[in-house]
Amino acid sequence: MSAKINPSAHLGDEAARVRLGGNIETPVELLYFLARDESVTVRAAVALNQSTPTPADAVLANDVDDRVRAVLGRKIALMAAGLCHSGQNRLERVVRSLLGSLVTDEAERVRAMIADALKDLPHAPADVIQKLAQDTAISVSEPIIRFSPLLSESDLLQLLAAPPCPGTPGAVARRAGLSETISDAVVATANSAAIRDLLGNHSAAIREATLDSLVCSAKEHAGWHEPLACRPSLSQTSMQLLSHILADHLLGLLAERADLEPQVKDELRTRITDKLARQNLESEKAPQSPEYLLTQVRAMERAGGLTESAVTQAVRSGEENLVVAMMAVAANVPVAMVERAVALHSAKGLVSLIWRAGFSMRSAVAIQVLLARLPPRGIVTATQNGGFPLSADEMRWQLEFLEHAAH
Repeated sequence: MSAKINPSAHLGDEAARVRLGGNIETPVELLYFLARDESVTVRAAVALNQSTPTPADAVLANDVDDRVRAVLGRKIALMAAGLCHSGQNRLERVVRSLLGSLVTDEAERVRAMIADALKDLPHAPADVIQKLAQDTAISVSEPIIRFSPLLSESDLLQLLAAPPCPGTPGAVARRAGLSETISDAVVATANSAAIRDLLGNHSAAIREATLDSLVCSAKEHAGWHEPLACRPSLSQTSMQLLSHILADHLLGLLAERADLEPQVKDELRTRITDKLARQNLESEKAPQSPEYLLTQVRAMERAGGLTESAVTQAVRSGEENLVVAMMAVAANVPVAMVERAVALHSAKGLVSLIWRAGFSMRSAVAIQVLLARLPPRGIVTATQNGGFPLSADEMRWQLEFLEHAAH
């Protein structure tokens, strides 16, 4: 690749030459002239121009700057995909020759640009698709592996049997609509990251026996746990086994499954509630962050354990931070809103949050005493029939006030 000279300085400044290079009405002789311009921006404009003659494109295919070769590669790739592929047309032969040179370019940027242009085109040159899929740079091969309709099941099996680069199995695993045969081949690679991607690919068909075997191995692969918990069509045996190895914050995901047997679902909810209760008892020894408590309470909510009785139990245990987190999650408000009501010693604000959470006034007095340290005369109590003493409009106003005050 030779250095560029400036044979076109007399055509005006760089901006003028860029406009000429990008204009489809510029004479082809002038475009050929500009293909050797000293400015990379001018040469890139010529490379992008659909009217640039193939001799000029051939010059640009050997440009010293890979940015020029990259934009040219995209244009040539799209041109090749639009041709008839008969091999009889001279333009087709020239374009295919240029593409063949660019698809083996030493610069990854050039090959990646071509791959991106051809990744989902049904009429792309098949041999070029095969070469790109086998590229050792994952930025080049992944778009083709994941999206090209020209790759057959046999092609994918070959890629898995002899991956050109470490990321190849994962790229195959993320491809839409994988068959059970391909899924089995991904699992056979024993590539933990690729198997995680496969489990997260809900369009991939996976045999029940394969899923069961992955569940049996999942204890040693924490990254598989969440996609397994969310994986469609797990057997009841697999779900029961998962329930014993999942981390606490994932048990709620498993408990939410509609295909989980009621007995297992009830057992999970009990375990989540009991686990949280045990952690609360240990909190004095190891104080827990607000973020950790929120994670635990959200898992509790997903499992159906965030009830008024659970909040009352936490109040009786004196777990202020836990009660704040439970109130925030149940009311679907930021923790800052609850903390603001506490800081203001706002009995009405706390009662409004209890109402928003869907709880009754039965727990209101204890929550006001625990969180706001209110004396008896400052506590808002229930009406004679046990209802809320504030109107709905007033409670909505209290919530709006706390929302603005929390920012």
